[in-house]
Amino acid sequence: MRGARKAKSKAKVTVQGAFVEATSDLPVPENDSDSDFEEPMSVSGAGSGRGRKRGSGRGGSAVKRPRQTGAAARNRKKSEDEEDSGTGSLFDVVKSGKASLQSTVDEWIESYKNDRDTALVELIQFFIQGSGCKGTITPFMYANQEHAEIIRKMTEEFDEDSGDYPLIMSGPNWKRFRVNFCEFVQVLVRQCQYSIIYDQYMMDNIISLLTGLTDSQVRAFRHTSTLAAMKLMTALVDVALNLSINLDNTQRQYEAERQKQQPKRANDRLEMLLQRRQELEENQAEIRNMLTYIFKGVFVHRYRDSQPEIRSICMAEIGTWMKKYPNMFLDDGYLKYVGWTLYDKSGEVRLCCLKSLQPLYDTEELATKLELFTNRFKDRIVEMTLDKEHEVAVQAIKLVISILQFNEQILADKDCENVYELVYSSHRHVAQAAGEFLNAKLFRRDENSTNKLKIHRGKKQSLNTPLLRDLVQFFIESELHEHGAYLVDSLWEINDMMKDWECMTDLLLEEPAKGEEYMDDKQETSLIEIMVCCVRQAATGESPVGRGTSKKLTSKENKQVLEDKTRLTEHFIATLPQLLLKYLMDGEKVANLLQIPQYFDLDIYTTSRQEKNLELLLRYLHEIMEKHTDSEVLEAASKCYESLCSEEFAIAGKCDVARKTLIDSLIAKFKESMHDFFAEGEEPDDDEIFALLACLKRIEALYSCHDLNSWDIWDDIFHIIKSGNDSQGIPEEIVCKALACGSQALLWYLNKLDEANPNKNEMKSLRKRLNDMMKYCHDLLFHQQDKVGEEAYITICDLLVMFSRHLGEINEVMRPLVYEPDKNLQQQLSNFLTEKVFIEDDDDDIDENVKIEELHKRRNFLASFCKLVIYNIVQIRMAADMFKHYMKFYNDYGDIIKATLGKAREINKVSTAKTLALSLTQLYKELQMEMGAVDRSSEAFQSLKELSRRFALSFGLDQVKNREAVAAMHKEGIVFSLHVDEHHDLSTPPPNLSFLEVICEFTNKLMKQDKKVVLHYLDKHLPGGMMPQSRSEEWQSLFTYRNSLSQGDGEVHPITLKQATQRRYANKRKQIDVSDHDSNMSDWVDMSVGTPAPGVPVMASTAIKRRRMDEESVGGASEQSEDFQESYIGGAPPTPHMSWMTAQKGQTGAQRHMEAAYGHYRQGGNLPPMETEGSEASIGDFESPRSHVMPPGYYGDGTQNIEDPSSEMSHHGY
Repeated sequence: MRGARKAKSKAKVTVQGAFVEATSDLPVPENDSDSDFEEPMSVSGAGSGRGRKRGSGRGGSAVKRPRQTGAAARNRKKSEDEEDSGTGSLFDVVKSGKASLQSTVDEWIESYKNDRDTALVELIQFFIQGSGCKGTITPFMYANQEHAEIIRKMTEEFDEDSGDYPLIMSGPNWKRFRVNFCEFVQVLVRQCQYSIIYDQYMMDNIISLLTGLTDSQVRAFRHTSTLAAMKLMTALVDVALNLSINLDNTQRQYEAERQKQQPKRANDRLEMLLQRRQELEENQAEIRNMLTYIFKGVFVHRYRDSQPEIRSICMAEIGTWMKKYPNMFLDDGYLKYVGWTLYDKSGEVRLCCLKSLQPLYDTEELATKLELFTNRFKDRIVEMTLDKEHEVAVQAIKLVISILQFNEQILADKDCENVYELVYSSHRHVAQAAGEFLNAKLFRRDENSTNKLKIHRGKKQSLNTPLLRDLVQFFIESELHEHGAYLVDSLWEINDMMKDWECMTDLLLEEPAKGEEYMDDKQETSLIEIMVCCVRQAATGESPVGRGTSKKLTSKENKQVLEDKTRLTEHFIATLPQLLLKYLMDGEKVANLLQIPQYFDLDIYTTSRQEKNLELLLRYLHEIMEKHTDSEVLEAASKCYESLCSEEFAIAGKCDVARKTLIDSLIAKFKESMHDFFAEGEEPDDDEIFALLACLKRIEALYSCHDLNSWDIWDDIFHIIKSGNDSQGIPEEIVCKALACGSQALLWYLNKLDEANPNKNEMKSLRKRLNDMMKYCHDLLFHQQDKVGEEAYITICDLLVMFSRHLGEINEVMRPLVYEPDKNLQQQLSNFLTEKVFIEDDDDDIDENVKIEELHKRRNFLASFCKLVIYNIVQIRMAADMFKHYMKFYNDYGDIIKATLGKAREINKVSTAKTLALSLTQLYKELQMEMGAVDRSSEAFQSLKELSRRFALSFGLDQVKNREAVAAMHKEGIVFSLHVDEHHDLSTPPPNLSFLEVICEFTNKLMKQDKKVVLHYLDKHLPGGMMPQSRSEEWQSLFTYRNSLSQGDGEVHPITLKQATQRRYANKRKQIDVSDHDSNMSDWVDMSVGTPAPGVPVMASTAIKRRRMDEESVGGASEQSEDFQESYIGGAPPTPHMSWMTAQKGQTGAQRHMEAAYGHYRQGGNLPPMETEGSEASIGDFESPRSHVMPPGYYGDGTQNIEDPSSEMSHHGY
């Protein structure tokens, strides 16, 4: 047996050299000079590749197998007959998942022992079918053709009508198939590891076939075979591990036996162990040869494949090999591939790289071998914590945590700071991962401190005290004091100090222990803010606003929330009055502390007999309302009263009495201050102004949560509003507060009405007050004091929304209260935006924070107007002044204007299109006023065209849905462009003719038949009804527009995969008749891929085929694409006199036909993303790696040239 094995081994070497030389069009570098790492040491005999019984399928020389006759041929014939009878192929068995894979493999092994060729045909057919190919490999093909020829034949048999194949198809059955497919390959190797895996035939043929398939230009073959090859390699790694264990055991037994004394030593056993060790070493070398060959023949090329899912497979599996078999794979020569791919442009691939590294750093004995890799790629990993793909960022942070545990000194302070800041990220998973890093780095509890706990007033100091001090200091240094809730949420599930209420209040109320410093004012303020955020999170279980969507809590989470709420209530019922008393005059601290009662379980006041603490709380609340004038404090106190007076709790009666007592006191002061302020013949002094303003601030704060109309203060408030309009002497802040109070009073009057049977007198009174309020607000809109005008604007917008026609639609009896704004008011609101919002800040001396606040205020003004448009309260046409500033103020208001445009289109597409046309014409008129005659080469005119292009993009890809709107856009543009007065000289162009170039941007949104209609409409409205005889420069805009309407009349038929394959491989190439094609056919071909270099075959990949067709079917990608699509959909264009409705019906039917023919190009209605020449191919949010980092030809200039065969990436599949 051993002699036969050695003979086979020698025979194998004769084929190796020719086989490996052509494993790929891309050379495998023996030593990458641009790498920081050495190549792995090659195993003896592996450098030239694996020997093959058959040809490699890569163009190398091959040894053909002689035709078999006799019993073998009969067995093959019998097997073929059984398959034809429907007994079920390997593919069907694995796909169904009903049979045990182990038994299936065992049966295949038995058939292989009986007739290995028939069994191999069945196994090869399994891989072919698993790729989605319906072709069949016959025993004759297998006996007479090389693997390369078989693969070529299967490529021709590939289904041209679908780009799908099992590995990417959706549904539970196909997901199960993928799992079973991977398991089948691994079970096959596992069951063969003690026998036929070393027969120099089965594994050679399987590896040869898979290597050939991975080199195919067909994505399905490449993807499926790469997965199989990588799983095969993983299974071989397991075999290598078993061999290594057995070899160690054998060596140990041999040494033990050899150490025995001569009389006790068994020479036969020694010889047997020596022979077994030699056999295991040979087997181990054989397996290593296989591993090395698959790695160099498959992995080295496929880890940079054009398809991210294939690259992901490679990265996922190499991590498995390194973890399982570190002796071979945990080497810089292999690690460099993972490091390079950290720069991949696909987030999925980057994620697989990080996941592959994670278990290596988590294992202490492996982490020590990663020192060089860590030093080389540490900066990149830290950068990836800012990745635009959130999953990648989360995994990168976890990996940084593992690196930190491996070596604390390897991360610089700057690296740590980059991760610290992510606790304020709006993405919750990223923030929580950063919270884990922050906790691991800063919040480590000192276990030795338990013996040094300091006692104060008989109370032990909490272990969390130093941690909370560090947390407060971190919060202060981060300088993001408005985002305390984000910091708390990041650490909420990580550190229990976030619920240590007693420790927090002790830090605020108790004196510090000996040796500790007092907390300063800033630290106390920060701790209170953090504490209130913790209370909110504990009582609601909800993440802060802006950090992900709020999910429904589970029953377990609800139970935890109730327990936390009870615990915090029991604690703060006693301590909150003490805190309020201590910080009674500190507005910032009090405003935060007053939020805590909103999260109480107020029943505990009754069940725990805490009436005394309730009285203290109400007393301090009363004092706060009387002593403070800060709006934030007053609003917090008002909300606190609202919570305490909720009728569902037993304490509501007592709290309501306290609230009414407070309001009585405040109203009395208000009336007194009104009398003093408006005393006849006297100018109010500063004290009287302050007293009235303070009263109005308190009333406004209470009005926001409580109905004060029963105290009858409307007349006083309205008197201030009237006086503010009549007299300019009243301070602007008093008028603004009166406007706010009046607006809230009207809403409370509306809320008080009985919806089923409202009192007519009350409705009449409310209507009169509403009319008076709107009249005076309209007058105040352009008050000389800016704040008054701004408050009037906000008041008008709010009241228009509340008293809009929707009020009458919801409840018919409320219709008399509906307030419709007249055209004058609508125009005034639009003019307000022009004067107050769309203005440029050229003053660089203004503080940055002031600029941000001013921008926030302007965005609120714009949003208030946009609500009127969205709810159809003002005409869409009034938004024209807003839309025309879309590009100029895109950075400041682009998101708001874009959302409004989308909502307006939902209301009425045609009206919105006409409004956009009006915006463009207004800007054009402004250009005319500035320049006289518009210069078409000027920067301002180009900006106008860019705005038009943006408007065109907003129409989307559905031409049928936007048909009428686009047509209306062209009609408005034509009418404006060709408008002339009665005395115009017809030999000269109309004054607005160049505007036609602006609406050219909308031409590719027209359907083919509509282009004819618009062209007819254009010719009909030409001055004099005739085309100009002159083609001078001044008429060029007309000819440009006409040409855009005339282009794209031809039809183009896509080339099929089968045709492409036949062009490449068939001995007699089929000549395709293109006589019925338009001249645009050549243009379409040029758009697909670059012109092949001499000797480079045409790409026929299903992936590229699908991308070509997607580019042709994406509307707006280019005019040629648009024309191609329409020529197929619309067929012969209808006459210009064809009605819009008839044309639309015909278009709908044609579109159904198109979708039936090209359904596989529109997966679920979503077209795959298309990269254009101008798109960035950068990886994530980061720069591509420097040239010395990357292997030759891989992302060298930051892009991945996939389709240009003339580049150095012209390898099949790239």
